[in-house]
Amino acid sequence: MKITKYLPILAVCLMTTGCNSKKGAVLASGIDLANLDTTALPGTSFYQYACGGWIQAHPLTDEYSRFGSFDMLNENNREQLKGLIAELAAKKDNVPGSAAQKVGDLYNIAMDSVKLNQDGFTPIKEELIEIDALKGKEDIYVYLAEIQKKGIRPYFMLYVGADEMNSSMNIVQTYQGGLGMGQRDYYLENDEQTKKIRDKYQEHVAKMFQLAGYDEATAKKAVTAVMNIETRLAQASRSQVELRDPHANYNKMEIEKLKKDFPTFNWDVYFTTSGLKDIKEVNVCQPDAMKEVTAIIDTVPLEDQKLYLKWNLIDAAAGYLSDDFVAQNFEFYGKTMSGKQEMQPRWKRAVSTVDGSLGEVVGQMYVEKYFPAAAKERMVTLVKNLQTSLGERIKELEWMSEPTKEKALDKLAAFHVKIGYPDKWKDYSALEIKDDSYWANIERANLWDFNEMISKAGKPVDKDEWLMTPQTVNAYYNPTTNEICFPAAILQPPFFDMNADDAANYGAIGVVIGHEMTHGFDDQGRQYDKEGNLKDWWTEEDAKKFDERAQVMVNFFDNIEVAPGVHANGSLTLGENIADHGGLQVSFQAFKKAMKQTPLEVMDGFTPEQRFFLAYANVWAGNIRPEEILRLTKLDPHSLGKWRVDGALSHIGKWYEAFNITEQDSMFVPKDKRVTIW
Repeated sequence: MKITKYLPILAVCLMTTGCNSKKGAVLASGIDLANLDTTALPGTSFYQYACGGWIQAHPLTDEYSRFGSFDMLNENNREQLKGLIAELAAKKDNVPGSAAQKVGDLYNIAMDSVKLNQDGFTPIKEELIEIDALKGKEDIYVYLAEIQKKGIRPYFMLYVGADEMNSSMNIVQTYQGGLGMGQRDYYLENDEQTKKIRDKYQEHVAKMFQLAGYDEATAKKAVTAVMNIETRLAQASRSQVELRDPHANYNKMEIEKLKKDFPTFNWDVYFTTSGLKDIKEVNVCQPDAMKEVTAIIDTVPLEDQKLYLKWNLIDAAAGYLSDDFVAQNFEFYGKTMSGKQEMQPRWKRAVSTVDGSLGEVVGQMYVEKYFPAAAKERMVTLVKNLQTSLGERIKELEWMSEPTKEKALDKLAAFHVKIGYPDKWKDYSALEIKDDSYWANIERANLWDFNEMISKAGKPVDKDEWLMTPQTVNAYYNPTTNEICFPAAILQPPFFDMNADDAANYGAIGVVIGHEMTHGFDDQGRQYDKEGNLKDWWTEEDAKKFDERAQVMVNFFDNIEVAPGVHANGSLTLGENIADHGGLQVSFQAFKKAMKQTPLEVMDGFTPEQRFFLAYANVWAGNIRPEEILRLTKLDPHSLGKWRVDGALSHIGKWYEAFNITEQDSMFVPKDKRVTIW
């Protein structure tokens, strides 16, 4: 799938929900009693109690390594996208160069299994020959810049994004990368599961080289070269936890200093080839990783580097070649790493490709057909309610001084709120979709995306640009623009229920909104001011108190055993855990305030307060494979679904009151041991 952004947005992403308010209508409880497991006790595992019925009714199919409530919405969403895309693909008279032609033709190319299998590895053959033609180190700089434009990123990544200490301007930045397994721990750790994955990866690299026409001896050499280079890159890379430190990732320097610090790297050739000839400064996010890149290019034999470069090409193209490439790719990345048993059907993969390559073209069609204006209006109101609630909580904080409170309230008031879809759509007229090959079209789409990105270098940040498409079932907070964004796709059933009362909707979408707002004040987001600059606006004493309170959460999650002998990573998940905690507190307060105006009754045997927490838990209902638990624990800044419920609610006093939780219950945490931040 095409990667449209080169770095994850800080503290992004809940996979979730939406809210209601129907005047004059009799509203339902919003709670499906079939989702419950009433044989479980709320205070033993609220997750099992609230979601056990759903979990039993939705066993994992072979296609999934994890499947939950939000995945159901994703499936519904994908069916809607399929209808829009397939309709255009069926037409024979789409105007050449039109959005309809691009969407329809790309889908048809992705679905044409006969041509894909006839082509085999032919679409990458010339590119492999091009690598063979590299004569020396100097050729690598030109080649590296050229293939990064096409979405292939060996050694490191290049991107353009906001200068975090001058957030109104964009700057060119480098970021560590170049790892086929994506995460450094797979190269460095030596537990049995990790070693097994590492062994399987080497088998995978060898098989893929043989599919690309190389003999067994060359494939073995490739494995050795790839593992040597990628292990060196991994050793120089920062851990997932270390990458959460924005100050450590800020190393802006003038071009002359860049050349002095990395003297053997030919920056002039590299940047000129990249289309960045006249840039004045660069942020090298992880200098140690960049130093190792220069050392590898300087010292590793050219033939080994060619094999590494070929691997990056083969790996990037595999999903867009013949079925044998796709199957082998799934064998490792799907089965071995995630535990999936069956590949997605071709049409789902095709829809995902079109969606990834022509995101806002598809988004415009999606919004026109599926997003009602009323949903946006209700979200605007709800966001305002949650902002008010968070502001009230900030004012009431006993541990924070007035000067810091004042700046926190200024930041809250300055939130840039995006709901539904962008006011201005991106222009894809320069992107050509042709009938040569699936892979060639993916490269052109990546090139369009790269050119659009680098055109921003040295220019003001467009704060109205969206970092997710409207059809994405997700939400985010971006610290450098101080914005919260809720795409259209999350504002629909099963989470946004216009027929349910406030208890369910505040428990679902309300918590999501509160979660994204709290990201502005989590351990990372709090380091950015209201303008989005990485700037300390806290008193020294308040910062110390925050860190002490956050450490309570780190310690709590560190003690959670997610699998036999494997514990959660409280430092890695801290930002998301703080956001869950804050989202629950803020939304519950807003919900109680709303109930003063519109009192709610007991429904389906549950009080409004109980329904709030049941709705929250149902957001995270899901099944997951053991392999995926281990994989996500290594790399995901979000806690696993079970612990986003049981881990979060153990620190929420109103949950204790709603379900009469006492010290006799295993989830009970003494009041003086609970997290109290926002």
